[in-house]
This record gives sequence, C-alpha cells and structure tokens, in this order.
Amino acid sequence: MTSERVLVVDDDPQIRRAVSTGLRARGYHVTLAADGDEALVILAAGDTDLVILDLGLPGIDGHEVLRRLRDWSAVPVVVLSVRESQQDKIAALDAGADDYVTKPFAMDELLARMRAIGRRAAGDLPPPVLRFDELEIDLARQLVRVGERPVALTPTEYRLLAAMASNPGKLLTHQWLLDKVWGSGYSSESLRVYVKQLRQKLGDDPVRPRWISTEPGMGYRWRAERSE
Repeated sequence: MTSERVLVVDDDPQIRRAVSTGLRARGYHVTLAADGDEALVILAAGDTDLVILDLGLPGIDGHEVLRRLRDWSAVPVVVLSVRESQQDKIAALDAGADDYVTKPFAMDELLARMRAIGRRAAGDLPPPVLRFDELEIDLARQLVRVGERPVALTPTEYRLLAAMASNPGKLLTHQWLLDKVWGSGYSSESLRVYVKQLRQKLGDDPVRPRWISTEPGMGYRWRAERSE
C-alpha cells in the first residue's frame, strides 16, 4: 500500500475511471483532470507525486503540458496514450516524460512502470555502488565487475554504462544518451557501436537481454533492478 499522490489527466471519462479505480484499490491518492489547463492548475499547487498524462487532450495537449511543466517541476510523468508512432513517443520522452505506455494497456504494466519511476525518484543521486545480481558498478572509483571478473571499459563505455544503470527501467532515448555521454555532434550510429561493445564486455545477449534491451527506433532500457 502507498500514500503516493497521483494526478490522472485524460479527456476520456472511462479511462479516468478505470485508472483511478485501479490506483485507489492499491492505496494511491488520486486526483483527476480532463484537460491540460486543469492539470497545470493542479500541478501548480505542488501536491502531486506522479502524473499519468494523455497526449490527445482538448485545448492544451499533452506535449504542451509537458513542456510547460518541465520549466518548473521535475515531478515524474508517465504518458498514457493511444498514439503509437515512434515520433510521438520520442517527442514525449525528449519533452520530459519519464516513460510511455500505449493504450490499450494492462494495469499491471502501468503499475510496474510507476514503481520503477518511484524507485528512481526516491533519491536525488544513485548510491556510490550499483549492484545488479553479480554485476557491480562502483561509481566512485569507476570500477566494474561481473562476479569476480573485472570488466575493462573505455571512458566512453563507462559513461554509457553509468548513464543506463543509474536509470533502471526507464526508456532512454537515443538523443538523451547521446547528450548525456557524448554531447552534441554525434550520431545514433556511434551509440549503436558502443552499446554493442558494452553488451559484449558484460556478456549480455541482445536476443535475450539481461541488462540492456533495445526499444526499436527509440532508444534503450536498463532492464535489471538493483540488488540490496
């Protein structure tokens, strides 16, 4: 059970009812908004821990809500939208969404995405040592081990690994990773090459990934959850 406060923004009353019923049954405190203007008024009050946001809203659409919200708030946002195109997903993630779930959706999937975002938001900084079963990443000393085997990484490979592993469960777009690891002036081809090298050094199978999964046309996701 949780006391987390969730704002559900959707112009479809059936979606609002279904999501709010599912969340309230699990102990969430739910507030509802039917359009972007109403959502921004509620968010300005500062009493929201997470937002579930539709893109196709009347008046101010979801993309604009995201753009305005990110000017003054880092509250986590899960986009819940019927729009399936990669362009819409990438635009929402680059505008500041933390994840993207396509309608129709399974409530269990939405809850899992919310929990993953909540774990990331619980602390401002990752712990100095990240552990994922036998994989250990020492952020302070920039050392990586798989079991007893040290993994030798180039500085760029290490920055890529740290960026991914510090954001478990989150869909990381190509552009976000390029900006985080390389800065401007690099292409997605550079990213693909380094992801391939990183997978090889970690012993990760791209067909059955344990650590890094590919989100076709959008980016990558660090699959593993942290170990205590």
